[in-house]
Amino acid sequence: QVQLVESGGGLVQAGGSLRLSCARSLSTYAMGWFRQTPGKEREFVAAISYDGSSTSYADSVKDRFTISRDNAKNTLYLQMNSLKPEDTAVYLCAASGGLNWRYGEEYDYWGRGTQVTVSS
Repeated sequence: QVQLVESGGGLVQAGGSLRLSCARSLSTYAMGWFRQTPGKEREFVAAISYDGSSTSYADSVKDRFTISRDNAKNTLYLQMNSLKPEDTAVYLCAASGGLNWRYGEEYDYWGRGTQVTVSS
């Protein structure tokens, strides 16, 4: 049973930074970050290929967030800079064996999430 475990969330002021981690990531899978707020659909944030050579970002986070991975440590990261109140959400990592990384349906395994709260 694959169990992804997110960490690094917390409360930060607008303009601040956080780095999320996802332990037990799968080195042969593409990995992604999604976020979800109550009453809204789950939203794609960023994804990275199995070897780290290719990345994809939502327009809303491009140039502020950076996804990376360390396969030797089986860990996925999301560096979040210039945070905004609208970034407040539960952030989930997931592993995909598919090709369309922006779609949650392409992901096979999910973590439970870590809360990020950005105050204004």
